[in-house]
Amino acid sequence: MLSRLVKALALVTLVALLYVGFTRESRPATTDGRVHITYWEKWTGFEGEAMHAVVDEFNRSQDRVYVEVLAISQVNQKTLLAAAGGVPPDVAGLWADNISAYADKQALLPLDDYLRQAGLTRDHYIPCYWDICEYEGHMYALPSAPHSLAIHWNKAMFREAGLDPERPPRTLEELGHYTELLTRRDESGRLVQMGFMPSYPGWWNWAWGYYFGGTLWDGRDTITADSPENIRAYEWVQSYSKKYGATDLQLFQSGFANWSSPQDPFLSGRVAMVLQGVWLGNYIDKYSPGMEWGAAPWPYPADHPEFADVTSVASDILCIPAGAKHPDEAFEFIAFVNSQKGMELLNLGQRKHSPLAEVSDEFIAAHPNPYIQVFIDVAKQGRTFSNPKLPIWSEYGNEMNAAFDSIWLQQTTPEEALSSVTARMQGRLDRALLERSRREGSL
Repeated sequence: MLSRLVKALALVTLVALLYVGFTRESRPATTDGRVHITYWEKWTGFEGEAMHAVVDEFNRSQDRVYVEVLAISQVNQKTLLAAAGGVPPDVAGLWADNISAYADKQALLPLDDYLRQAGLTRDHYIPCYWDICEYEGHMYALPSAPHSLAIHWNKAMFREAGLDPERPPRTLEELGHYTELLTRRDESGRLVQMGFMPSYPGWWNWAWGYYFGGTLWDGRDTITADSPENIRAYEWVQSYSKKYGATDLQLFQSGFANWSSPQDPFLSGRVAMVLQGVWLGNYIDKYSPGMEWGAAPWPYPADHPEFADVTSVASDILCIPAGAKHPDEAFEFIAFVNSQKGMELLNLGQRKHSPLAEVSDEFIAAHPNPYIQVFIDVAKQGRTFSNPKLPIWSEYGNEMNAAFDSIWLQQTTPEEALSSVTARMQGRLDRALLERSRREGSL
């Protein structure tokens, strides 16, 4: 069995490296006197078009470097394989979540010297977006298209329920009350409309503790999944399951279609409120253009007003894989994207907000998302969190998702589920830190 897995991995690696070799080495030699660099990115559609516009602007802005951008599926996996094989692209468009794993594998080039030479510092950015690109004291990337989260609500559904369509819930207690008023069942008692569901869209099931002041680790060597704050958060999650019925909610959610389609439960009016990212406005415009909607900071526990404006942040990133053929030219392009001109061109095209501390009045005025300032403001508040920078985060995240499911289905108590996660992940983290210590000691 093991030998088959090894052979399969070797085959995948070979195919990837052959592909890379074709794109880099087999293309005709350039005759324009420029250094041509290869940039791998995952974006397609209007997001890809926005980055192509930035690339075109960079290529026109000077005559020394020419960027060739390629849309690559599974770009994170293929970039890692290419770096291991010694033939990576010069620039890779990954996600901030990839940084810790890539850095631990020495698959990324630290950017510290380049940043000093360019005069780029944390002060140029909304701090959280700089911070998520830092790992173990080094900067391994710069942000490209960031996001923060906010509650989105359907104003027409509010009006029908007798609620003020211009006043979203400000506390979690109000959220619960609004949900009661917005929830509908048919004559058979089956749920046909929900005000809000902690399980939808299900992308941040690991994160609810942060809205109650919790964290998932202490930033050093201790897992904190079962902290009192996290237990309270998942008791809040389970309160929805207890109130509306685990089986009823499961049946209701089983009918949900793909989120990026007209049948998405928020876009189709089956769910009135949802925690979502800045991108949701794009899909409202595309699939439900007549919807009256709003976006506001996520509600906070009434007894903890200091948790107002807490939000999750993340970002697409640009980095230089270890072994890149043209790192100097690669950073020149990354720095251009991180200029005000480059960032506003990219994020206006992608309909997201800029990670930079300053944006032009024109960027806000021209932005198609009428609530873009909400997403900027919550990111600037400083009460932000992102995926833990842990060497075991992939496994830990999966464990938290499994714990959420068991809590949501009332198969276990929050305390039992989170204590189990803590016990398993503490042992895994201890081993990972020991392995890192041994690896660093052998360098």
